[in-house]
Amino acid sequence: MELISCNNVSFSYENTSVIKDLSFSVNSGDYLCIVGENGSGKSTLIKGLLGLKNSSSGEIKRGSELKSNEIGYLPQQTPAQKDFPASVFEVVLSGRLNSRGIRPFYTKNDKKIAEENIKRLGIEHLQKRSYRELSGGQQQRVLLARALCASKKLLLLDEPVTGLDPIVTEEMYRLIDELNKQEKITIIMVSHDIVSSVKYATHILHLNHKESFFGTTEDYINSPVGKYFFDESKK
Repeated sequence: MELISCNNVSFSYENTSVIKDLSFSVNSGDYLCIVGENGSGKSTLIKGLLGLKNSSSGEIKRGSELKSNEIGYLPQQTPAQKDFPASVFEVVLSGRLNSRGIRPFYTKNDKKIAEENIKRLGIEHLQKRSYRELSGGQQQRVLLARALCASKKLLLLDEPVTGLDPIVTEEMYRLIDELNKQEKITIIMVSHDIVSSVKYATHILHLNHKESFFGTTEDYINSPVGKYFFDESKK
């Protein structure tokens, strides 16, 4: 089942093209990694998929089974976000904001969903702790739990392992892989790590202001662009 499709989509800032004539689709259960050099348009595309950035041309379609408030999002962290003065439970619960509609308060079901995702990510022992007191890896687990509160179908992750040490990075990759394979959550992840992208993703979109490659991971490894960047990243 197709969740999102981009048809000849372009994005620009102040008449300067950032992405041009991009077409690809994401189906239910896919694990798509968006890779490419810095400044190639990866984060701009994520903003477009979230509806935070309008395309200058082309069309982004959502499948009939996917509503705009059913997309979980884990953004790149800013220093201000890392110092956010709230408890872990409050941060995770805030992932239910888009589902509340006009209701002024969280419901019992909202709180139940937050508790379930806290347990799902193994951070029950942290839920009363202040978010800003946590390590980088713990904070990312909290933010992933928050994103899961917004959606059981699709997660958009913008470089979720940036700044984490190698052990925590691998734990995070394994956790995202489990959500995809065991819980059938569709993943779209921006990554600068081509080696890990190839290890876990089912599909690769390689951007260089336009589509350099889109297809299965196996085809990417055997493609000219995939061979070049994969070999370069291992040096």
